[in-house]
Amino acid sequence: MSVLRERGSTGVGPVELFFDLVYVFAITQLSHFLLHHLDIAGALEFAVLFAAVWWGWNYTAWAANWLDPNDRTVQSWFAMWMFASLGMAVAVPEAYGDRAWLFVVSYLALQLSRAAFMVWAWRGQVMSRNYAQLLAWSAIAGVVWVAGVFTPEAARVWVWLGAVLLDYLGPRVNFWLPRLGSTPMSTWPLSEDHLAERNRLVFIVALGESIVILGATLTGTTLTASAVIASILGFTTIVVLWQLYFATPHGNIEHERIALERATEVSRSAYAYAHALMVAGAVVIAVGVELVLAHPWDTADAAAIATVLGGPAIYLVGNVVFNRAISGRIAASRIAALAGLAVLALIGFALPVLVLAALALAVLLLLALAASGWFRLPSMNVES
Repeated sequence: MSVLRERGSTGVGPVELFFDLVYVFAITQLSHFLLHHLDIAGALEFAVLFAAVWWGWNYTAWAANWLDPNDRTVQSWFAMWMFASLGMAVAVPEAYGDRAWLFVVSYLALQLSRAAFMVWAWRGQVMSRNYAQLLAWSAIAGVVWVAGVFTPEAARVWVWLGAVLLDYLGPRVNFWLPRLGSTPMSTWPLSEDHLAERNRLVFIVALGESIVILGATLTGTTLTASAVIASILGFTTIVVLWQLYFATPHGNIEHERIALERATEVSRSAYAYAHALMVAGAVVIAVGVELVLAHPWDTADAAAIATVLGGPAIYLVGNVVFNRAISGRIAASRIAALAGLAVLALIGFALPVLVLAALALAVLLLLALAASGWFRLPSMNVES
């Protein structure tokens, strides 16, 4: 009995929504990790952990593109992958300490079991070979992940960075292996519509973390005028980010259907890579909201500037990559907004955190107005 979807079926199944619940917790864990490690070393450690958590979710979203969400076998495997993801999330706070083993075991259980299941699910077809080569790449990267567990804590992040780079390199080289060759993107019969919807849903999860942080901080804070102003700025920033993602021409909204022969290649850049940056930007924005609420009138330091301005900047870079993949164009409005954030970074050390956040919000508001047609900047065509 096949566990694959019927041809033409692209809907998001309830089991996929259920799977995403664990990533609500994972994103909370990641944002708290960054909040407590606001320095260069902490940012690198956060980036590596986020990259692994994202890759686990991303590969599961791609697998779900082909699996029947109503099949009991598929649902059982999703539950196991969910449990492995939970293990990763639980390990995040001490991933560079005593729970490194839990993070790696959980990550490899998720990555290797899913790829192996897909080899079986596609048995006798080209996609089985494709997933076998993906499995091999995950296993090779897995050796480096395991090596990191036995590396001194101070150097662990560098070993794991190498593992992340291997994981992310695999799709870029079509999972090439000696003697076996590669798995061209044309041999992955993907539904881009399904991935677009899955990424919309996980972006909502990331925005939800900002709401949770905002609400939790306000619950334990005296509602002074500064706190109220900071909360209004934080909430408005979340709303504007939602607007930029869902309701503007350059967000992840309905677009012209991508030709089947290009759907997989486009989706690799637009969803696997671009959305990693967009979701990471939303997580960093959540941390920025916390900082503004906690220290509104402190003069901004490097950590405050990196979070308050870095979150929107990371999102916008991801959005540029996304639109480049989908349409072959780069919106000049996004480049102008990035330039505006860069100017704010230069003067940020002279500003209170609350004022810096207000100016960052002003940049995003102007971008949203430009995207909504109040005024327009041209898009730049680039070679595909």
